[in-house]
Amino acid sequence: MDDAAARMLRRLLDERPVAALGTLHRGEPAVSMVPFVLPRGDTLLVVHVSALAPHTRDMREHPRVGLLVMAEPGDGVTPQALPRVALQADATTLPRDGADHAAARAAYLERFPDAAVTFELGDFSLVALRPVSARLVAGFGRAEALVGDALATWLRG
Repeated sequence: MDDAAARMLRRLLDERPVAALGTLHRGEPAVSMVPFVLPRGDTLLVVHVSALAPHTRDMREHPRVGLLVMAEPGDGVTPQALPRVALQADATTLPRDGADHAAARAAYLERFPDAAVTFELGDFSLVALRPVSARLVAGFGRAEALVGDALATWLRG
């Protein structure tokens, strides 16, 4: 991937606040919306979800998920040319007393300060999404698949 495409797609994860989350729900595909953060220098995306939400139960039963983040539609850009990244990731709930929870919480609240109240509710938990592969589209006809070290390097920015 060239540097311009890498910067554009990393910018998606830094600037776009929500993603479409795909889970397996009772044997059927399900898609929902989740706010997310990718802390600077990290390779794990973090979501804060309620146990009442079907996607939370889905992630516990089937941890492999899909996540789609795309640019805001703009004037003169056809939908097929919108920059976007589709990630396949493994979901892991972060224990509240675990070493990674405090850092993930701080990163999440830095991006979403209004979510502080939900950290006081017992049914919400932080979930780390560890990407295993990605399909990056930097525009029409400009796509690349990433896995392994190449994916980790791109995520770290």
